[in-house]
Amino acid sequence: MSYVIQAGNLLIEFLFGAAILLFLLRLLAEYWGVSFHNPVSQFIYRSTNPVLAPMRRLLRNLGRFNLAALTTALALELIKLGLQMALYGRLPSPGAWLLLGAGQLLDLVLLVYIVLVFAWSLASMLGGDARHPLLSFVAQITEPALRPLRRRMPTPGGIDFSPAVALLLLFLLRILVAQPIIDAGSRALLAP
Repeated sequence: MSYVIQAGNLLIEFLFGAAILLFLLRLLAEYWGVSFHNPVSQFIYRSTNPVLAPMRRLLRNLGRFNLAALTTALALELIKLGLQMALYGRLPSPGAWLLLGAGQLLDLVLLVYIVLVFAWSLASMLGGDARHPLLSFVAQITEPALRPLRRRMPTPGGIDFSPAVALLLLFLLRILVAQPIIDAGSRALLAP
């Protein structure tokens, strides 16, 4: 593999990954009802609104689920894959391209949640300032997902094991759901 192709692949991965992450955070923030008064939320909304505002006229929300943000994230993932394939001189088949893009997007969502749950649990263990905008944002996204686990789990000695169980479940979802989709898309993409 040429050094130029590696550098191009790195730039594509970084730039598109950052944009996709913004749209996924917007999706999660809206779904969980994160406070708009948080500076992190305001940055995410201001960064994504120029793209999402026109799209929301066509794609309405399903309850709290922002279809425009999801569609944009998927479109960016597909464009990223297309550019990466173009670097290698390959043209993907539409079905394999869509399957691989959906699998990679699902994997990214799960990875983002893993990072958020880990960051929240680490900050709560180390006594991070709950009023800090970033910690507040992370807590507002992770708390609703952890709450059902907390209700069902005992807290021996006052220790909350729900983040550890959530991380285990998220890793299992990556292995058992996202990875088979990615593998199927990759196999279809490499098929002659």
